[in-house]
Amino acid sequence: MEILLVDDHRSVVEGTKLLIECEPDMNVTIETDVYYVPDLVRLQKFDVMLFDLYMPNVNGADLTRKVLEYCPEAIILIYSGFEIAPHFNLLMESGVSGFISKTSTREQLVQAIRCAARKEAIIPMQLLKQLRRQEIVVQGDKDHDETTITQDEDRLLRELAKGKSNKEISKTLMISQRSLEYSLTGLFQKLHVSSRVEVIKKAKSLGILPAEDLY
Repeated sequence: MEILLVDDHRSVVEGTKLLIECEPDMNVTIETDVYYVPDLVRLQKFDVMLFDLYMPNVNGADLTRKVLEYCPEAIILIYSGFEIAPHFNLLMESGVSGFISKTSTREQLVQAIRCAARKEAIIPMQLLKQLRRQEIVVQGDKDHDETTITQDEDRLLRELAKGKSNKEISKTLMISQRSLEYSLTGLFQKLHVSSRVEVIKKAKSLGILPAEDLY
């Protein structure tokens, strides 16, 4: 079984390669430079690919989209040490086949790879439950114990984080600018903020948006 592991941390990929290759039927190719990945997948066939989520210049979601342009049948797992839930919708839209945590045991990692190779989705239970809710629930501060973010609000936050204008966002989300203004007002009230800068800062503090730039 040929596996591609992409992560900008050399020590991480080398350690993970050793863990996986304890299996006699698994061979791991590692790549730390995301810009080489598209050419690599065109030249060599991989049964399963593991991409880190946070990497310089190109994140795991964008890299997944790019690879799927060349290899539509590629099986890609996001292999991350960060919380996946706030980015679940974004990652699913990118075309990933599942998720595996860097804190997983060797047995869990190997099993996830084998399941993915059989074209079985790898989704943690808490994310599977989120599919039914169609919303994200995050812990708030001491005054507001819980904040519920809908999928539409999650998309809006992601567009705001890209620094887009209202006109650009309304076009991307395919809603009128008036509807967008209503949505922004509702989001500001929900997160108890009064500006774009504050809403992005608050979303990052709650874990809805990544603390570092994912976009």
